Amino acid sequence: MRVKPFRNEPFTDFSKKSNLVKQEKAIAHVKKQLGKTYEMIVGGKKLRSKGRTVSYNPSNKDEVIAKFHKGTKEIANKAIVTAYKKFDEWKLVPAEKRASYLFKASNIVRKRRFEINAWMILETGKNYLEADADTAEAIDFMEFYGREMLRYASKQPITPLKGEKNELVYLPLGVGVTVPPWNFPFAILVGMTSAAVVTGNTVVLKPSSDSPMMGKIFYDVMQETGLPDGVINFLPGSGGEVGDTLVGHPKTRFVSFTGSMEVGTHIYELASRVQPGQIWLKRVVAEMGGKDCIIVDNETNLTEAAKGVAVSAFGFQGQKCSACSRVIVDKRVYSKFVSRLKTEVEKITVGPGEENYAMGAVINEAAQKSILKYIQIGKKEGKLLTGGRKAKGNGYFIEPTVIKDIKPTDRLAQEEIFGPVLAVIKSNNYEQSLKIANNTIYGLTGAVYTRNRNKINAAKKHLLIGNLYFNRKCTGALVGSQPFGGFNMSGTDSKAGGRDYLLLFLQAQTLSEKV
Repeated sequence: MRVKPFRNEPFTDFSKKSNLVKQEKAIAHVKKQLGKTYEMIVGGKKLRSKGRTVSYNPSNKDEVIAKFHKGTKEIANKAIVTAYKKFDEWKLVPAEKRASYLFKASNIVRKRRFEINAWMILETGKNYLEADADTAEAIDFMEFYGREMLRYASKQPITPLKGEKNELVYLPLGVGVTVPPWNFPFAILVGMTSAAVVTGNTVVLKPSSDSPMMGKIFYDVMQETGLPDGVINFLPGSGGEVGDTLVGHPKTRFVSFTGSMEVGTHIYELASRVQPGQIWLKRVVAEMGGKDCIIVDNETNLTEAAKGVAVSAFGFQGQKCSACSRVIVDKRVYSKFVSRLKTEVEKITVGPGEENYAMGAVINEAAQKSILKYIQIGKKEGKLLTGGRKAKGNGYFIEPTVIKDIKPTDRLAQEEIFGPVLAVIKSNNYEQSLKIANNTIYGLTGAVYTRNRNKINAAKKHLLIGNLYFNRKCTGALVGSQPFGGFNMSGTDSKAGGRDYLLLFLQAQTLSEKV
């Protein structure tokens, strides 16, 4: 199979009125479909249950997006057994054929792009550009992983040995459980699931309870490609009942998870226990968030730094694992930077994603309460610069909040908040800034603003950060160019969107024949 070299999918230009109109029409179209009830799907068969998972619009908390029949332990066990049986067939399908399903799916997503954006805008509170970038990244994952599978399926380089014919081939693992997050509800879900499928594994997909519709959309897209029943099984449900059952099942071979450290470490522990009848050690791929920082040196353009920090901290309401939640500023420029940061942040407008405000609602009521609690803690630890309150609207809106004069060991500087709250920390010098940056249990993303090349080189040597950027924002990693994943409690450094990622879903076999 010959394919063109990989290129990232361009974002939609919403400065063009024609694109704005298309997105508005798509939202209006999707609104006519809200409130429907959908079944679980196992082995291509629709299943029902007594319980329901209900998805709401965080920008309008009374608006039901969709209802889903809720998985049970019994159905979770059935899903694993079904996927396990299907694996015997799917693993034998040639890599070129498996990759072709992803290429077909990416084209379907391109055609449905504004519609998929619309569902995301309504279900998770993203604005137009954030949703569109999410959809574009989903396309990137499918295109990239399809090509990567072709590379892994080709003849692998191996040292010749006289008198023997030696080969190295990659085999799929088995049945996988994918547990994606709600914050990149389409891109990460698509990336995790498509990587598992294209490598020859079968999957039980348990979408986030806050964004199950995005999982249903992807399932439907893959069905449209002609993907055989049972390769992907769609199973909404609670983490405690369905999630634990799927992870603990002896036929589960691997778990791919993105979410909080608390849930991720629980999955890691549960998967490590060898169950009766289990004949392998389960593999866990986990991305668990961060306490990301941006260092602002005294030798930099403060206006550009302030803009970069504001975008990094408050894009999608700060609900990105890559979002800047700490900015560490040299004391020589601290006052000037804080002033410029305040100006940038107060330009941010807050309102419903469907009306394309710069910042929308946080995902649910529990998140809003937790974030507001952290703001109160921050007010005691430091000084409120701007924001700090709920914003108007019938949703879970919070003003973009900046709290200055936070100490490196304060709770606001150490604990993941996952919302629009930024801690400003003063450092004595660049060396201390580097030490403060490393002073958390996480190591996902970060950035440094400086014109000094020696300081950039020092950061490269000393910052334990999986995705480190210079003189730009710390969000927005692109598939292929910036493989994504972090260190320490940020996860297993999976490097999604990189050349090593598919290895996590494969096992290598050496074949030697005497000649």
